[in-house]
Amino acid sequence: MRVTIVGGTGLLGKALSREWSGDEIVSLGSRDVDIRSDEQVDEALHRYRPEWIVLAAAYTDVDGCEANRDLALDVNFLGAVRIARAAAAAGAKLLFLSTDYVFDGRKTTPYEIDDRLAPQGAYGESKARAEVGIREILPECCIVRTSWVFGVGGKCFPDTILKLANTRKELDVVSDQKGCPTYTVDLARTIVQLCRKNATGTVHVTNRGECTWFDFAAEIVGQAGLDPVVKPTTSDKLVRLAKRPAYSVLSSASLTNYGLSMPMWQNALQRYLLERQNSS
Repeated sequence: MRVTIVGGTGLLGKALSREWSGDEIVSLGSRDVDIRSDEQVDEALHRYRPEWIVLAAAYTDVDGCEANRDLALDVNFLGAVRIARAAAAAGAKLLFLSTDYVFDGRKTTPYEIDDRLAPQGAYGESKARAEVGIREILPECCIVRTSWVFGVGGKCFPDTILKLANTRKELDVVSDQKGCPTYTVDLARTIVQLCRKNATGTVHVTNRGECTWFDFAAEIVGQAGLDPVVKPTTSDKLVRLAKRPAYSVLSSASLTNYGLSMPMWQNALQRYLLERQNSS
């Protein structure tokens, strides 16, 4: 199987390149193909003739998207639609990475794949519009929604907490936002399996279990054996451009339907810490 990873230099893209074996893999970063350019997208697909495209390229800075809405739409929405059109013309299948931020966070039970899209900010809006646009072009595409992604090789929540823990005695972390941490290694392995199963439709892919950012930070500090005290705080005490969903836990039912499951997030964190230590 010929696979082209678009967004190969990001956290997930790097994990996909490491974890994917047994197929012909091409990993493209933004220097290789700018998804805002019709010419570059068409040229890349013509050169590599993929059977599957995994679109992991995105502008994921949530507050940055709020301050630069046009750029968010240009990359996350129009760029994704551009890839979908090129994939359709090339006869390639497409797996698109979306987000829990397409939901408004007002539920108190896990979001199902057919729950109403109601993004609260520019990042979620750009991804929600991409989902709709891609489906119009490629009805048989696979849309993978994930959340709270962390991994080795770039900025992520555990990395930030670990760095802060080396310089502070106390860490204030919000306890009024709940979601599902997702380790890039587990996400990448599941994406490989979904492609090999020729998955279609929307699939929610996160590590199992749910927690608040406070819970997550406390577990990070505890597993790492560090000293700082992690204290709960509320979102209204943090000045941020973009509104975050209070509850964005994603139901695993759609993944279970493919006979797949993810490890618990605490186990994923343990393996992340080991990988981070070994890579330093």
